[in-house]
Amino acid sequence: MANSYEPPRPDYRLDGFEPGTELIEDDFHTVTLSDDMLVPLAEHHSADGRDTYLLLYDRAAIWDIPGTAEYVTLHITRDTGQRTFDFAHERHPVIPLAQNWLIRQGCPAEGAELSKNHGPRPADALTARLEDMLRANPDDRYTVLDHSTDHPCSFDFGIEVSTLVHDSHPDSAHAPYRLFLEETPKDFRSYTVRESAFPTAEAADTWVRERSTPLPLAPAPDGAIGMRAKAARARSTVNSRGLAAPPAAVIPPRSASATPARVRRSAP
Repeated sequence: MANSYEPPRPDYRLDGFEPGTELIEDDFHTVTLSDDMLVPLAEHHSADGRDTYLLLYDRAAIWDIPGTAEYVTLHITRDTGQRTFDFAHERHPVIPLAQNWLIRQGCPAEGAELSKNHGPRPADALTARLEDMLRANPDDRYTVLDHSTDHPCSFDFGIEVSTLVHDSHPDSAHAPYRLFLEETPKDFRSYTVRESAFPTAEAADTWVRERSTPLPLAPAPDGAIGMRAKAARARSTVNSRGLAAPPAAVIPPRSASATPARVRRSAP
């Protein structure tokens, strides 16, 4: 009898711990209710046992409201004396933003690195550089305003993710609304990220809805490609569709197995 592959479940490491309050218990139950659909992409557990950081791909997001982001991060904190725990969580449209959240929560940068490389790789140096910028978010220059994931759940189509941010860097003052567009074609071998510049959020939203003109590209970011960007460019082979992540059964996005993500412009 052939066995179908089942990805590993998240490792919360909560044996012997109780939620600190009833609200924490309810919230944690809500977030982890369908954790058989959460594929671990990165995890870090502190040596003192107080903190766990998880980056997960939500395979069930494709059945949620159109445009739902597919990556979930968790930061679990434990009181080892009281044997209780608390947690924070967030949902993200792309992996670099998820990694940034974990690092800001206190996760070591290396702990937020993807543990599996089963997805498409960055198609070019610019893609890797832009991902590095989102991951680092230097001086908190980017504030996420909106995002949308278009994931048709079909190998006949690619995937697209649009993330609208406000860029507070002085050099961007003339067009501070930046749209990061991540596109993975249907062969899922590689993906591109491009940054576009708009004077208003409304102009960015209009472009996403109408697509009547070419994407107004922002100037390429300054600086040479760093070591992490080089590693990102070289990482991963061909397999499903994610940003470079784990194997999964249901066509996931850029970091988890099956398919990539595209801006949902209409309900399926």
